[in-house]
Amino acid sequence: MHITIIGTGYVGLTTGVCLAGIGHQVICVDVMPERVAAINEARSPFYEPGLDEMLSSALANGRLRATTELASAVAASEVTFITVGTPQIDGDIDLSYVSAAARQIGSALRDVSGYHVVAVKSTVIPGTTDTLVRNMIEETSGRATGEFGLCMNPEFLREGSAIDDFNNPDRIVIGQWDEKSGRVLAQLYESFDCPMVFTTLRNAEMVKYASNSLLATLISFSNEIAALCEVTPDTDVDVVLGGVHLDRRLSGVNGERISPGVLSFLRAGCGFGGSCLPKDVNALRAYARQQSVTPSLLDAVMAINAERPARLVRLAEDALGSLEGATVALLGLAFKAGTDDVRESPALAVMNHLLSKGAVVRSYDPIFTSAPAGLRVDENVHFCHTLREALAGADAALVITGWPEFAEADWKTLPGEMRRQLIIDGRNFLRDVSWPQGVTYLTIGRMPESAIVKSVEELAAQ
Repeated sequence: MHITIIGTGYVGLTTGVCLAGIGHQVICVDVMPERVAAINEARSPFYEPGLDEMLSSALANGRLRATTELASAVAASEVTFITVGTPQIDGDIDLSYVSAAARQIGSALRDVSGYHVVAVKSTVIPGTTDTLVRNMIEETSGRATGEFGLCMNPEFLREGSAIDDFNNPDRIVIGQWDEKSGRVLAQLYESFDCPMVFTTLRNAEMVKYASNSLLATLISFSNEIAALCEVTPDTDVDVVLGGVHLDRRLSGVNGERISPGVLSFLRAGCGFGGSCLPKDVNALRAYARQQSVTPSLLDAVMAINAERPARLVRLAEDALGSLEGATVALLGLAFKAGTDDVRESPALAVMNHLLSKGAVVRSYDPIFTSAPAGLRVDENVHFCHTLREALAGADAALVITGWPEFAEADWKTLPGEMRRQLIIDGRNFLRDVSWPQGVTYLTIGRMPESAIVKSVEELAAQ
């Protein structure tokens, strides 16, 4: 099939490249000429494992190209996806990009004969597709819905695993205006062997929000248990949640033990971030209030998430006595390993807390050797090229992102580069490391009182 994708951000370009990879003809449209040029030169505007290679292949075999010309792209296709951003403004969703895309698609359809399906893949609040998008297309195309198809097709792509998630989906949800719309969109996915859910437009919109809100809730639940363990002697959140994981309803299938991916969200850490979970939970909270529903659980989810970075910094402050003038190595900037996305990253909140306490921050992330684009940083933040450089002369190191490089590092010698050998693990990522003598290693979700007292005494003597 011939496909047009409006918006070449994370969802749009990944979707386009993967659709081209299974044999469809894809035109990616973006308003930024420099981004279009980069894509046509096989340079992805963001980091995603395997994406550059697939992009290069799709360009080489002629199945994908990028352009700024929306009207001609729509005219040349059978299905147009809206994959533009839906950022938040003061906690509410901004649908201006979706509205603009729908308006331009409608204008293009005015001069197009034949049946054409418009599918929203951007994450939008329930009621957006059958009101805002539909109305804009009808107004500018001069056609009634039914003369063109209308679908809502949410994405379930995890940053760092998006290629595999697209090519091996666990479900495909198609919200449809009518059966004809849904049948056309289903043809795109006929090669996939997974449940395909045909439902209303609003159900499809809500499925996306419910999915992400559940994941965020699991994380905040885990972090609330961690907070309780941090004030309860002889408890350890990893042991506690490990016992929870063994519930057969979570990890047992027909008597055989499995480890489903959802369990990775039932682990304590320093909070969730990225472009999806915070934005989507906040958008659903705002939508709930607009409908006169109090989202008590989702409010708590976000409140707990906001607390975690400060707790991690307090752990460092308690161990050192004061952060004023201390040099702290911040290990990891991306909100998770496998991506260069720093949006809502816990690392940024940790950085701001450290700076407010008077610390000097040395940041190291394998993806970044300088400040990420668009990030304004304090003069007391320094970006390092290597892990060793970040640790040199540091009073403490805070592990924020679970990069494999950190787990594989030479921790027998690296702490020797530090002024005071304090390692605080915000992900409990390095618990299997055999630390050399003199290193104080502190985890989250645990209150080893004697160890903390000993740590303070040892640090004071260094």
